[in-house]
Amino acid sequence: MKTIKLKFPNKEGQMLAARLELPVDKRVNAYAIFAHCFTCSKNLIAVTHISRGLTSKGIAVLRFDFTGLGESEGDFEDTNFSSNVSDLITAAEYLKENYGEAKIMVGHSLGGAAVLMAAAQLKHIEAIATIGAPADPVHVTHLFQSSLEEIEASGKAKVSLGGRPFTITKQFVEDLEEYEKLDVIKELRRPLLVMHSPQDEIVDIKNAEKIYVSAMHPKSYISLDGADHLLTNRDDAEYAGQMVAAWASRYIKVEPADDLKTEEQVVVRNEADKGLQTEIMANGHFLLADEPEDLGGTNLGGTPYDLLISGLGACTAMTIRMYANHKKWPLEEVKVHLTREKRHAEDATGLGEKDKLEFIDRYVELTGDLTDEQRQRILEIADKCPVHKTLTNGLKVNTTLKE
Repeated sequence: MKTIKLKFPNKEGQMLAARLELPVDKRVNAYAIFAHCFTCSKNLIAVTHISRGLTSKGIAVLRFDFTGLGESEGDFEDTNFSSNVSDLITAAEYLKENYGEAKIMVGHSLGGAAVLMAAAQLKHIEAIATIGAPADPVHVTHLFQSSLEEIEASGKAKVSLGGRPFTITKQFVEDLEEYEKLDVIKELRRPLLVMHSPQDEIVDIKNAEKIYVSAMHPKSYISLDGADHLLTNRDDAEYAGQMVAAWASRYIKVEPADDLKTEEQVVVRNEADKGLQTEIMANGHFLLADEPEDLGGTNLGGTPYDLLISGLGACTAMTIRMYANHKKWPLEEVKVHLTREKRHAEDATGLGEKDKLEFIDRYVELTGDLTDEQRQRILEIADKCPVHKTLTNGLKVNTTLKE
């Protein structure tokens, strides 16, 4: 994931800190805006992982800190739900003017309620997804229920949310209550995805039911079974991002941005916080490479050598298929089994007693009513696949620094 740090002004001229997450190869199929949870920031680990799920599908994600939170300017005490909605609209306008028009909006928790409100005012948003969102913004007041009397009497109160102090004002509460009267969800009439965990202890699953029932079709629901409200488990967050991307692809028009394309066939990216896990964008297709846990990896993808011999196996199978089709031979299925290891080469010259060579053992399995002669010919054809020739005829790799 390629990150661009940005800043843009809100309606009051205060600068909002943002990040635009691009796909590994910078090929953007669509833009999305992500709204984080109440009192959270764009740097919440779940936001990063959800963004990664989207960028793996070619969707660039703009995530930012609402006014008064994270690295954005302003005082949280002076904000409310309306200002959050306004910040989202401002973010959409900034993205449209400088990069491309957002087609997707994703909101987590109260951010989900905010995107529902903002999307109602942004007609270019073609798909909306909520994650653990309350059906009514006023639901958030249960987080500081014990301070409501003080807020009513004094106009404000300092409360602890997530271990951090925040000042909540009376106008903040009243602003939330105003939105309870609106029926925005029913009026959206655009594709909506509702995602929620049955085990969510902060925003009850009944909120998801209310949102889903209120919305008009097309609408979808995906259970985040086992996840907590903040999606602190990386697998839960990445799953949510991947599901949003897969769902949205049914509804948005894909228009790649030519100015962000690269000429390389493959772009590989490794980030410090991912350890050995490495993202690969191969001609627009997303892959993961990793190492087993006992070697310091997370085992979420094949090893580099797994990918290497997979390429040989795939090329072998394709070459055999094209040859059999050309000959009109009854080949129903071809399987290629491969293993790689280092071992002594008995017939190799110039090697010491302890020296070993790299070997790939390839076993070709054929299914179909083929003669022995046809099977033997297919085995010969296996050695003619382009990847086989590349690996055995000598290969030069040129390495230079890229600006």
